[in-house]
Amino acid sequence: MRIAFEDPTQADVLTLLRHGEEESARLYPAESNHHVSAADLQSPDVLFQVARDPQGTALATGAVVIRGDWAELKRMWVEPPARCRGVSRAMLTSLMTAARARGVRWLRLETGVDSHAALTLYARAGFTVRAPFADYLPDPLSVFMERDLSA
Repeated sequence: MRIAFEDPTQADVLTLLRHGEEESARLYPAESNHHVSAADLQSPDVLFQVARDPQGTALATGAVVIRGDWAELKRMWVEPPARCRGVSRAMLTSLMTAARARGVRWLRLETGVDSHAALTLYARAGFTVRAPFADYLPDPLSVFMERDLSA
């Protein structure tokens, strides 16, 4: 597997982003979904990565939106056939390394209460539950987490 910075508007990557949105829509109402558009993922303050298998098939996406000394993890998605193979852990590690290299101390995220695999991944990676941040409002369907990347 190879993880690299890529353009989020590539056709195969847009398919993965759409799959993530469809899963979110299946689990949560629209007001509890907080996706960043593919166009916004092209911003200079966004670190967007794609994981590909040796044949070049896109398996996963992930992004970090830099906001000074903190950043938000966004658009983490792994295609179902690639799950349980360490892809999400590798993507998260790669994104944390890239964020740390950009001077980010706090990595924050919002995910859903029914996103059990994501919650397990983030807890195992050292993220802890926190209050809503930035423009997020309290939502009984959301879990807010953060990790100190300097630790």
